[in-house]
Amino acid sequence: MTVGVVVMAYGSPSGLDDVARYYTDIRRGRAPSPEQLATLVARYEQIGGLSPLTMTTAAQIAAIAHALETITPGAYVVEYGAKHATPSIEDAVAACASRGVERIVGVVLAPHYAAASVGEYLGRLRAAAGDAGVAVRVVERYGDDPVLVDLLAERVGAALAPLAGDPDGTEVLFTAHALPLRSLTPEDHYAEQVASTAALVADRLALARTRVAWQSAGATPDPWLGPDIGTVVDELAAGGRRAVVVCPCGFTSDHLEILYDLDVVVARRCAELGLAFARTRSINDDARFASMLARRIVEA
Repeated sequence: MTVGVVVMAYGSPSGLDDVARYYTDIRRGRAPSPEQLATLVARYEQIGGLSPLTMTTAAQIAAIAHALETITPGAYVVEYGAKHATPSIEDAVAACASRGVERIVGVVLAPHYAAASVGEYLGRLRAAAGDAGVAVRVVERYGDDPVLVDLLAERVGAALAPLAGDPDGTEVLFTAHALPLRSLTPEDHYAEQVASTAALVADRLALARTRVAWQSAGATPDPWLGPDIGTVVDELAAGGRRAVVVCPCGFTSDHLEILYDLDVVVARRCAELGLAFARTRSINDDARFASMLARRIVEA
């Protein structure tokens, strides 16, 4: 049996001239105001004009396909589906169906599950597969996988190494994307999943000073999951900390929320407060990450 694999990610604009289309899609068809659009374009300009997410996702998918081929040659057809770009999740399902697969396994390149985040990807996957008459299984979450924990611990250790002389003055912040509180269901346990990942990494490295913070909340009047990383950084500086290491454990790739929200906004705030700032290297297309996801796909 040939199994289709749909690897899903958020997607990013193809260039600055695509930001308006992309932003409108994120806003569920509502065009942004000129001011909102200008703000987002300016953020992309500050990270070089284009997010590396599309290229990184392609490299991740190629690595996953290679790992699956190593496990069982010829058994898997791997397609990419984006939430806010092309090919879409529906395009990926159609591509799998056109190749005669009898079953699809879906996985999102985000470790922690919430109905309002990963759940939306999986819902679209299931709907499209149902229309195509193809059975679906999914990898719902993997934030506690030992391989992911090892990869994060390796990166936190590397970021801490230059600060080894000041362990009492350094705090490690584990971050993930904030979500509106009203979107979280009792079954999600989203915050608990992120906290579990952070605790596993901290235990692996015997870290004494760690916190979970949330980042990249939307500009809406609704309350979002907190505390926000900006607030936490202010508190750490007021409490006498001298350095901050940020590990965005809720993400697997470099993209705008990493390269702008952390490397520009948080780094700038740390500089204003006199805090040394370091950010862990993203997982991106690490072959060990791809092999872990391939294993989870096979298990599913």
